[in-house]
Amino acid sequence: MDDAFDDEGGPSLTINEYLEEVEERELEADLVLGGDDGKECTYSKGYMKRQAIFSCITCTPDGNAGVCTACSLSCHDGHQIVELWTKRNFRCDCGNSKFGEFYCKIFPSKDVENVENSYNHNFKGLYCTCARPYPDPDAEEQIEMIQCCLCEDWFHEEHLGLESLDEIPRDDEGEPLYEDFICKGCSEVCFFLKLYPEVILVAEKQPNATVQASKDKGILEVEPSTCGSEKPLGDTSYNSPKMDEAQASVNSESVSDGKGLPQGGSCNGNTALSKCTEGTNLNVNCLLGVNIIATSPVKHDKPMFLSKNWRDALCKCNNCLEYYQQKRIAFLLDKDDSIVEYEKMAKQKREQKLQELEGAELSFFNKLGHVEKVEILKGIEEMKDGLRSFLESADSSKPVTAADVHQFFDDIKNKRRRIE
Repeated sequence: MDDAFDDEGGPSLTINEYLEEVEERELEADLVLGGDDGKECTYSKGYMKRQAIFSCITCTPDGNAGVCTACSLSCHDGHQIVELWTKRNFRCDCGNSKFGEFYCKIFPSKDVENVENSYNHNFKGLYCTCARPYPDPDAEEQIEMIQCCLCEDWFHEEHLGLESLDEIPRDDEGEPLYEDFICKGCSEVCFFLKLYPEVILVAEKQPNATVQASKDKGILEVEPSTCGSEKPLGDTSYNSPKMDEAQASVNSESVSDGKGLPQGGSCNGNTALSKCTEGTNLNVNCLLGVNIIATSPVKHDKPMFLSKNWRDALCKCNNCLEYYQQKRIAFLLDKDDSIVEYEKMAKQKREQKLQELEGAELSFFNKLGHVEKVEILKGIEEMKDGLRSFLESADSSKPVTAADVHQFFDDIKNKRRRIE
């Protein structure tokens, strides 16, 4: 951005282009931070459903702690900070026992440890199965990564376990045709997704599946499930070989090992399960037609790419709910858990802040006297006239430099002095 006013002659930008870039960067920051203004520590809010988290390598080089936006700015200014984007079910660690003698400047009265927090190698600044940092100082070109919606680790496309990158669902313009991604390591926990007709995964449309084309680049949009009012997906009319295979493998032994998700996937246990299933009739037939607790997992050694609104299609029968709880993935039933909903909330907060700011400016202006109002309006007109003259006289073949900008404001000041 600074290149727009580089005295050494960087790329040239118009004023509108510059303002658009500023707006884009501000929006991008708001989407990551969830509209958090970074003024208050989030510790008092408990284990937040989703929030932006940072790791301070200076204070916790072992990568066993995370701090909120406000603490990263106020308590760890000047430290080596790793931006982790968002983490679910996390509570700010700043100043607890993991930080030794270091205390939080904003909220010092914290428990010694947040026992429900989960950590992975991201907190050490490492990502993917290759355990490399991002940005990677040894890479000639930084390659974007994909985040698994379960373990929340990030992966390079070439390390997803695919035979070809062409297997990643994209449209003709290279944009993703999937809403969420589950990595190869987490796919075994979610083997049951393969038991559904393949509308929950981004794949070719099946003739017997109840789907509708989404306006969004052709993503398959699953009709919200009502659990009891539709035919179970295990009904023979679907003729799903995967379900026949699963039903054949049902036995009396439970394959559940009680293990949770790898690398930090988490859920709030009974609380989250209750909230995720509030108002749901639990005494309904399983949409899969099988008991996934007592079903041998269908082998799936590749990552999964999930279609839009795939969470709405998940079964909520007693057995499936018990499996979600055992594997600590009950958050999958909560639509608000998704990044899509998080960013939607962030946009709403941003719009609200802008409206409040405009209202505050208008309120301030209305409180001024007549003479003060006239002076402000006159100043605005002088600024507009000066800027118009500046742009008309500028050589369009040359970039606007910092010296040009400083000269513009000096001219405005001198003009004001002459008038006074």
